[in-house]
Order: sequence, then C-alpha cells, then structure tokens
Amino acid sequence: MLTERLFRTDGLPPADRFDCWRDLMSKMLCPMDMISDRAAQFQAQTRLLELGPVSVWPTIVEPMSWRRTPRLIRQSDPENYHVTLPIAGSVGVTHAGREAVHGPREMHVADTSQPFHCVTGALHAVGLEVPRKLVPLRKERADLLLTRRLPAEEGYGSLLAQLLGQLAKGAGPYGPADGPRLGSIIVDLLSSLLAHTLDQDASLAPETRQRTLTLRIRAFIEDNIGDPGLTPPAIAEAHHISLSYVHRLFQQEEDTLAVYIRRRRLERVRRDLTDPALNNTPIHALAARWGFPRAADFSRVFRRTYGVPPRELRQRVLSASSGINRRNTRTTD
Repeated sequence: MLTERLFRTDGLPPADRFDCWRDLMSKMLCPMDMISDRAAQFQAQTRLLELGPVSVWPTIVEPMSWRRTPRLIRQSDPENYHVTLPIAGSVGVTHAGREAVHGPREMHVADTSQPFHCVTGALHAVGLEVPRKLVPLRKERADLLLTRRLPAEEGYGSLLAQLLGQLAKGAGPYGPADGPRLGSIIVDLLSSLLAHTLDQDASLAPETRQRTLTLRIRAFIEDNIGDPGLTPPAIAEAHHISLSYVHRLFQQEEDTLAVYIRRRRLERVRRDLTDPALNNTPIHALAARWGFPRAADFSRVFRRTYGVPPRELRQRVLSASSGINRRNTRTTD
C-alpha cells in the first residue's frame, strides 16, 4: 500500500485546531496566511500521499480563506504548481490579476511563486503539488492558464481527474514502489493538459485572442488600480507581452492605456470625495489610495477633467447633502 499520512483536527482541543491546521498546511504546502470565521469550532482532515516529488492530498475542510503574499514567497517558495480539484463545494481564487470561482470537477492551477488569495465554503477537494521544473512549459506560457477552468470531463483533464479521484477514495490497490510511477504519470497528464489547453487557445481567431487579452488586462488594472507603479510597461511585463503590443491592443479602444488608467483612478477618487462617510479623510490621502502620490499633480488633473477643484466638489456635495437632511428634518417635524 502507498505510504500516506493522515491528519484530523477532531482529536485536538477545539482552541488549538485551527492553529494546528494552519501550521500543517504551511509546512506541507507553503507558508500562507489563513483565517476562518469558524476557528473556534474548526474541523478539517487531509491525507498526504507522497508520490516521488509529487504529492496528492485529499482534503475536507470547513469555510476558510488563505493568502500567499509576497512576504511569504520571499520567506519560502517550493516553486510548485498547485492544482485543486473540488469534489464538493467551490473555491474562489484571485491570482495573476484574474478572478474565478471553480465548482465541483472544475480544476484550476496556481503558482506558489506568485501571490494568490483563495476563499471557500465547506470544501471536499483533492490538492496536487507538482514541482514547476518538471512541467516542460515555458513559465510565461503556463502563466496564461493560472486560475483558468481546466476541463475535467474530457481528454487529458478527465484522465487526470479520474486518477486523483481514485487516489482520494483510497490507495489500497498500489504498493510503495508504485508511488514514483504514479507521480510520473500525474506529471505527464498535467503537462499534456496544460499544453493541450494552450494549443486550443492558439487555434482561436486572432481577434478573439486579442479581445480576451484586453479583458484580462482590464481586470488586472482594476485589481491594481491603487498601485502607483501600475504603468503600461508594468502591465506589459505582467502579461509577458511587449509594450508596443499593449498599446496596439488599446488603439481600438476609446482611450489610450495611460488615459484609461488615469480615468479609472479619477473615478475612484471622485466617488470617495462624494461619500459623506469619508468626509474626514484628507483629500491627499484619498488621492494616494488610488495611485496619485503627488497631491499637486492630482489636483491639476482632477480640475482639468471635472472642471472643478477636488475640495470644491467635496464642499458642493456635502452642502447639498446637508440641505437635503435639513428639509427631511422639517418634513418629519
């Protein structure tokens, strides 16, 4: 029988369960920040199957979230591809500037060398860790598939999901010597699945690929709009394309890329300036929150765009709001 290790939280004192689970996951997978609204009565279990350099871990866990941050990546990085196959429940993932939700039989892959954030309800899933160096794909190509829904009902995805599902039910049919063989099969299936999916993307019409990439860039901008370093060169680098190609994608759009970023930032600041709940927050702080670190530059571009200084706009909105409140009070009296 394959060598496996079982961990269950129900044998631990309730106050220690979530902390022990968090420590186990950080050691078994990679360091992560974890939180749960059910930490006081947390329940989880996992079986770890080590198949040579590959590991498979069928898991049942209560609602929680986990985050891989740049700080934790610098602290320790196994340089793995992490594949999740939900069996029951779903996983919401934010990774590589994209967001997705994956339900039962909807696999997705993450890269432990890049930040990600996952949120789940009650979940029964199979996790898979494969060293990135074993997957014969250039990193910039594989990055295109992060968070993507990988088919588990046909082709290579079906074969991989079947094998993972079989291991989740039990490793009885296999002996210790089968571990490295199974690991090698899993690496081949995952590599073939990723390559096949990329080949399908390549067969799409150029216009479709361009629209998809433009939407992906827009999502990346929304996720990072408050970062002053969000510039066209940074976007090109994050998507592994040339700066000239980024600009060509936006030639057919209403705004150039730089103008689009500035407009989205200004819209965020304008929204905050008209929010009474943020009345005591300094204008320069609101501007900095949305990617304008220099107050003078922000005021100039805001006035040029909206025809009024930011302070005056805030005063107008607050005055109008106060007038409405006074009228409502008189009506009530």
